[in-house]
Amino acid sequence: MPNTAAYIAEAEKYSAHNYHPLPVVLDRGEGAWVWDVDGNRYLDCLSAYSAVNQGHRHPAIVAAAKEQLDRLTLTSRAFHNDQMGPFLRELCELTKYEKALPMNTGAEAVETAIKAVRRWGYRVKGIPEDKAEIIVCENNFHGRTTTIVSFSSEESYRAGFGPLTPGFPMIPYGELGALRQAITSNTAGFLVEPIQGEGGVVVPPDGYLKAAYEVCQSNRVLFMADEIQTGLGRTGRMFGSDWEAVRPDVVMIGKALSGGFYPVSAMLSDSEVMDMFAPGDHGSTFGGNPLGAAIARAALKVLVEEQLFERAAELGNWFMDELRGIDSPHVALVRGKGLLIGVVVRDESGPARPFCEELQRRGILAKETHEQVIRFAPPLVVEKETLEWALGEIAEVLTQPVAVG
Repeated sequence: MPNTAAYIAEAEKYSAHNYHPLPVVLDRGEGAWVWDVDGNRYLDCLSAYSAVNQGHRHPAIVAAAKEQLDRLTLTSRAFHNDQMGPFLRELCELTKYEKALPMNTGAEAVETAIKAVRRWGYRVKGIPEDKAEIIVCENNFHGRTTTIVSFSSEESYRAGFGPLTPGFPMIPYGELGALRQAITSNTAGFLVEPIQGEGGVVVPPDGYLKAAYEVCQSNRVLFMADEIQTGLGRTGRMFGSDWEAVRPDVVMIGKALSGGFYPVSAMLSDSEVMDMFAPGDHGSTFGGNPLGAAIARAALKVLVEEQLFERAAELGNWFMDELRGIDSPHVALVRGKGLLIGVVVRDESGPARPFCEELQRRGILAKETHEQVIRFAPPLVVEKETLEWALGEIAEVLTQPVAVG
């Protein structure tokens, strides 16, 4: 039986080196816990970048997946299936949007929204052809397609992948004045994350989302919220935008929409925007497939019936307060909402990765983001007693007299 080193060596030999994972090889998961091939148990504090909000292998979602696997997995959109319609109805009723367009990955949901908003800009707002712009924010992360990396401010995401796609003016995140100045008669949309997850769990100033939405409304600009990480309970609300009572014109969701079982994403909007699509304009062989739809129906039901939104809010507030109470020479600040939390490591203490490596040795899997931030985002089903144990380990790592590693 191969061990950790053998599995890692195999992956390094045959895979493109486009990731730098922690040196752990996982083979089993349950709830908030995962196990590696050597039998070690870890608390998962990443949740597959918030895809596993419902916990690993939630039994209700397992049952739905197995039942559908025994019936039908794929039809393509050339035919109807008996799961997609109920899935979209339940999703729209839950989120209070008129329509949803199912895709697979988060990046596909973002690409879908870009196409819809651009076409809305031409056909409804009257923007001259090929002049539509969508304002984006510095430090954003919306995916890895060629168009999406074209409006990233991270040079490594863009370098060598040109020519880049135009039409995306970039402004500082959280600065309302910059948004006002960037809007022109050619502005069709404003694309924003309620919290920048990959950017380091960056929370905008209080009131920013509400004010930005009002600026968009007054200028006939569509407010587009990327809720792929922040949505479906992660921040303690259905959507991160809900914290400021904002109802975006367009919402993109994914990740936890399937509880980590299968790639399922969606764009949500009302008829004015969604009706920009006609047959043949956009599609996906796997989007809305019966297996993914059945899984997503079960995943949504778990979020609601187990009150995971409320759980994330309660545990998140407590967990963040406890982290802030650690007297650490290495921590600059702790920020986040719900169970999406970033611990910012001081520059003089070195990068965040050695702290993550030490946490791994103690049975906690967290991952650095943007060099200086340790992200804590456990499944929303995690027990408070488990987090109490984790806090003891985290405190020991963060209070060592010198940087670990």
